[in-house]
Amino acid sequence: MSRGDESIDKVLICSITPYFLERGHFWYEENLSRILKIRKTQTFWQENTLFLERDQKINLSEFLRKLDELGYEKVFKVSSPGEFSQKGGVIDVFPINLKFALRFDFLGNKIENIERSGIEIEDTEKEKEILKKKLKSQKLFSDLKNLKTGDYLAHLDHGIGKFLGILSSQKLPRQKKYYLLEYAQGDKLYVPLGLERKLTRYIGFQNPQVSRLGSSLWQRTKRKIKEEAETFARELLTIFAEKEIAERPPYNGKEISETLDSTFPYSLTPDQIEALKDIKKDMAKTKPMDRIICGDVGFGKTEIALRAAVQAAENGNEVAMICPTTILASQHFQTFKERLKKIPLRVEFLSRLKKRSAQRKILEDLEKGKIDILIGTHRILGKDVNFKNLGLLIIDDEQKFGVRQKEKLRKIKPEIDVLSLSATPIPRTLYMALSSLKDISLIQTPPEGRRAIKTFVLPFKKNIIEKAIESEIKRGGQIYFLHNRIETIRNFKKFLEGLETGSRIEILHGRLKETDMVKTMEDFQKGKFNLLLATTIIENGLDLPKVNTLIVDNATKLGLSQAYQIRGRIGRSYIQSFAYFFYPKRSLAPLARKRLKALKEATELGSGYRISLQDLEIRGAGNILGKEQSGNINKIGLNLYCQILSEVIERLKNVVK
Repeated sequence: MSRGDESIDKVLICSITPYFLERGHFWYEENLSRILKIRKTQTFWQENTLFLERDQKINLSEFLRKLDELGYEKVFKVSSPGEFSQKGGVIDVFPINLKFALRFDFLGNKIENIERSGIEIEDTEKEKEILKKKLKSQKLFSDLKNLKTGDYLAHLDHGIGKFLGILSSQKLPRQKKYYLLEYAQGDKLYVPLGLERKLTRYIGFQNPQVSRLGSSLWQRTKRKIKEEAETFARELLTIFAEKEIAERPPYNGKEISETLDSTFPYSLTPDQIEALKDIKKDMAKTKPMDRIICGDVGFGKTEIALRAAVQAAENGNEVAMICPTTILASQHFQTFKERLKKIPLRVEFLSRLKKRSAQRKILEDLEKGKIDILIGTHRILGKDVNFKNLGLLIIDDEQKFGVRQKEKLRKIKPEIDVLSLSATPIPRTLYMALSSLKDISLIQTPPEGRRAIKTFVLPFKKNIIEKAIESEIKRGGQIYFLHNRIETIRNFKKFLEGLETGSRIEILHGRLKETDMVKTMEDFQKGKFNLLLATTIIENGLDLPKVNTLIVDNATKLGLSQAYQIRGRIGRSYIQSFAYFFYPKRSLAPLARKRLKALKEATELGSGYRISLQDLEIRGAGNILGKEQSGNINKIGLNLYCQILSEVIERLKNVVK
């Protein structure tokens, strides 16, 4: 390789494979002549290397295709080994076997000049380690099982296209089989089998924007998202670093009170037992716990929180449990109080609804260390709320809080343990992206005796509604009836009262006074009436074992994930439960039909994890990452976003080291 005045006569570019990443830069220089000789006869070397000279004739598109096949990523601007960019006839490439990037100037189909581009790195070994992790990451996030014609795929270099099938053709160059992707205006992309790591399945809120091949829009979009993912990752790493530094005394080996076992109406599931073991291990360390308990609706996350709270309190620490709504906080308070009545721990409830004198008394006692567990809403974050020895913060419905809100909660006291409960299943790819920073326990097995909810999707019929209500009341149960329009809910109550079902009906919606909402739910819990006519306010984690029938009026107005969450509010015991999703008699729109069909099919217990419900999955990611990242996810798809986030986190962690 000649380097007079930065101009280069010839160059070798090696593929991004473990074989080449294991070799140092001197190895390539020492063995160049042997490599060129062996290239003439051995297929591996022909397919995994590219040898170029100044004034060489080579088709520009063939050169770009070869870089693609060697595993190089097309970017807007080259900055690291393994990348290339194109601006007209100028191609920048950073070969993995060099310490600097190259610039190729093409004149037609001839390489007019090769020179250094000005990008250079010092620590090549660190960059190779990053590339090795990137290779592994790409394979993990690819996930192309059960592809169907018409699915959208995101190609790392070319953007989002529609999958048309796997093509076998003798006419196509060299390879026998290709993934065929279609882009805007009929543009076609052939991706060789074996290069799957450059493809990810697109998951988003809506059908993605598909551009023409060769458009710079994708590279600009990817660059912007990488920058924003890096900013986000830096925030996460800052929190991670603070968490690593903070210390607190380890908890002693006290077992959780046996009284809790005797007052729990179910047997713990294997996943619950594992989650409790995880928490016990966390508490035995000096590093504060920061764990997410992530599980399907009704799979026992509250029981985990209750036992963790008792463990913390029995070790002399105060516990704060924060909930997104007053109703949910009130319900948790009732549950905790009932379960702990034989254990000498004091549980209190704090919200704006309490009389000022009662709030004052609670705050005074809290400051003196007389309260063991405090449950409430955002009121707990008030400036006048002072704990004597706060040890554990439990965040319920974790997905209702954005990342920045959650970190604000953690700043109450840096060394406290944090346990978050997430009712939205975390997508597998997001789990992988965050697993190096977050401790996550998954609860995927249903409680013993739990039965799958029988689900019916039907056109609106008065007689079916009447029979469903009658059947539930005859067996002594209760009903949620969802009518999601406050303006017409009172008229709808009159319609239900006109049915001969023997139901006693009350209304619940978000415009009622909070005191009235809490009282209504308490009366419903005590069985003072048997049918709750409500809006989607019932989505917020209400756990009432006697409610085993759900009826939804005009289910087409609900998103799939929302409907799934609401259905999870019933079937909380061993009794068979029923969900009726009614739609207007007029014809259904195709998207609404598809949503309702998916909901009906998703009846298996724990199906939030095992069935690919796209907007359920994307909602899980959006809630955990925050609204700012949801837009980015939609532009490039969840899987590719998580891959980029994972790679950025790893790169930044290497920089910190």
